[in-house]
Amino acid sequence: MANCTHDCSTCGESCGSRKNTSLIKPPHRGTKVKRVVAVASGKGGVGKSYVTSLLAVRARAMGLKVGILDADITGPSIPKAFGVTARAEGAEDGFYPVTSKSGIKLISMNALLEHDDDPVVWRGSLIAGATLQFWTDVIWDELDILFIDMPPGTGDVPLTVFQSIPLSGVVVVTTPQDLVELIVKKAMGMAKMLDVPVLGLVENMSYLVCPDCGKEIEVFGKSKAEALKTAYHLPCVARIPIDPAVTELVNAGHVEEADTDALAEVFAEIMRARTIRF
Repeated sequence: MANCTHDCSTCGESCGSRKNTSLIKPPHRGTKVKRVVAVASGKGGVGKSYVTSLLAVRARAMGLKVGILDADITGPSIPKAFGVTARAEGAEDGFYPVTSKSGIKLISMNALLEHDDDPVVWRGSLIAGATLQFWTDVIWDELDILFIDMPPGTGDVPLTVFQSIPLSGVVVVTTPQDLVELIVKKAMGMAKMLDVPVLGLVENMSYLVCPDCGKEIEVFGKSKAEALKTAYHLPCVARIPIDPAVTELVNAGHVEEADTDALAEVFAEIMRARTIRF
């Protein structure tokens, strides 16, 4: 390409140079992980961190060794959802993740900051670099599955994760609004462009159950989950309702007490995804 900078980490084009260049980075030598699954969307505010947390809780409840890499460097929320306030400890050649009450290992920028509300005012290249270090420098030990809570959009960090970390696949999160649907299609398009399989679609805030009659009320419009499943030939979809009780659990740091049954089919597809080896 005429404008090629020869830095494939910042480029999404499929040119001749890329075909012979692997950008995949190995994890820390103290890490062995079987599956890595990104949870993504093209837009913020759809509940990626919530879905990531629920998937991790379900995996842990099944006896798996689980980790979460919080790739939302400037807006981390995973530690709060799990009620974790500990700070990551350093080692000679890396650092260790913190651990939730049930044993889920977590790494997040908030586990490195002195105060949770300290802002991270960095440019995109620094943010992408920090995300990659969460993969290469964190001593995860042995994990059956590592979930990556992605930031919104299709920019530096998603590109770095998709190109540099060996993903087993991606779970895409959406809500029923038309605008969100359009942006989510971009996220699925990015996954296809970079040859990362979409394992499933989760429609968050899909409906509200009336506390009096039990009727499902589609607050944000008619569900588009099944239509997207058909259009994109997705293996499965899940619909998560609006539930104030679960919101209270998350706000209180007790997400590990939340019901994860709505994600059963998506989780089963994740467990059928390819394993990685280093």
